Formats: sequence, structure tokens, C-alpha cells
Amino acid sequence: MTNPPNLENLKRICSQVRRDIVRMVHAVNSGHPGGSLGCTEYFVTLYSYIMKYDSSFNMEGQDEDVFFLSNGHISPVFYSVLARSGFFEVAELATFRKIGSRLQGHPATEEGLPGVRIASGSLGQGLSAAIGVALSKKLNGDDRNVFVLMGDGEQQEGQVWEAAIFAAHNKVDNLIATIDYNGQQIDGPISEVNDLGNLKAKYESFGWVVLECNGNNIEELIRTLEDAKSKSGKGQPVMVLMTTEMGKGVDFMEGTHKWHGVAPNDEQLADALSQLEETLGDY
Repeated sequence: MTNPPNLENLKRICSQVRRDIVRMVHAVNSGHPGGSLGCTEYFVTLYSYIMKYDSSFNMEGQDEDVFFLSNGHISPVFYSVLARSGFFEVAELATFRKIGSRLQGHPATEEGLPGVRIASGSLGQGLSAAIGVALSKKLNGDDRNVFVLMGDGEQQEGQVWEAAIFAAHNKVDNLIATIDYNGQQIDGPISEVNDLGNLKAKYESFGWVVLECNGNNIEELIRTLEDAKSKSGKGQPVMVLMTTEMGKGVDFMEGTHKWHGVAPNDEQLADALSQLEETLGDY
């Protein structure tokens, strides 16, 4: 039986991860803080409580839960949580987006960064990759789950819907996909750029089980992801529509697309850090 989560500890990790994010993008004046901050609870919950994995890392991931990041531009939160989960040294976060770094702006595989199984950031591809690995696990008698995170703006890519049809038709029921539903994309609110309509109804009509939650509420997020796990192995892929707030945790970044891909200046960094408690030690 899994021990109950230590919610206060998870929240402490979230605060430190958010500090990592704003410091990383500030240091090189580039990167994507908005979506990274919004998805912090998801990554911390996934790697600190939900998934079974070995941080010594092997590419095969046999008998482990594996994760794929499709919206690769939110690499700051991915790298921070991988480091804080023991995949590589926390000090390496200081190399983010620098020449020769393993921590490129979008995750890549050529330098062998532990925790990264596919290059990502070309939007629309992550769900297809996750489906392939989920089917491989079935063929190999591996009963662990495959998790994948996509953006909501990413749902405008046609490949996503081809993959969604395929997953339901082939009963890929060891797949738990999540959409970061923050309502923002690089050019503005999704409702104004290219409205998605009723995503829940769309995925259900394709044959998915669809759950909904507030992705910035750890308690609710844990309940929903545990519910998703309980529904795996029952003939249908599972989709979690996870409502988040872009820029969550830093008041002047919250709720706007303007911080999708903009780094804070020195004064803004100091303001952001004053709102985020240092709990595990800065890199």
C-alpha cells in the first residue's frame, strides 16, 4: 500500500522548483517561465508521489512508469524536477540554455540527459511517441503506465487527433495523458486565437475516459491522477484536463500569455524570488 502523500513537503518542493524556474530563465534572458510555473504542481506530484521509476535512468524504462513531455518549451520545470528527483546534479541547472549544455531550451537526447527519452518541442508529436511506448510495454508484458503532458494550444495540431483516434481504437489503456489547460498560447488567449471548444466532449467522443482537475491544487491533482491510474487497464486511454494558471506563484506573471516566453529582468527576478520561499537550497 502506498503511503499517503506528505502534502506540506510537496508544497515546499514546488516553491523551490518555482525559484529554479525564474532563476534559470533570468540567467540567460531566454526561456519559457509562464507554462513552467503553471505546471509545477503536476511535475512535483508526478515525480514525488505518482510514478514508480529509477532515477539512475535507463532509456528502456522496463518495469517503470515513464513520462514524455510533448510541449517541450516548458523545459525549465522539467529540468528542475528531474534534478530535484536525483536524475542529475542540481548544480547543472546553472547551465540551462548555455552553449554545450545538456539542458537545451527544448529537451534533446543527443547529450544523454537522464530522464529525457525523446527530443520534444515540435508540438503535436508527444502523444504519438507515448502511444508507441505504451504499446511496446504491452507487447513486453510490462504493466506500468506511460504518462504524457501536452499543452492546450498544442491541441490545434492535427497529429494530436490522429493519435487520439489511434489510441482509443487500439485500446491503449496503459496511457495517461494530461493537457495543461491554462487557456493561453504565445499569441494570446486560446479563445481568441483558435478556440478549442469542448475538449472533454471531443476526447470522450473519440473513446477516451476524461477526468478534470485544478492542476494548481495538489490535493485535487493527487486524487485525480490516482483515479486515472485506477482506470488504466480497462480498455480505454485516460485523459486528464488539468486547469492551471500560467505564471502561477509569481503575481505579476499570473494569468497572461505575455510571460509565455519572456525572461524577467533583474528587478522582476528579485520581486519573484521574494514571493517564493527557498526550501531546498538554490543551485
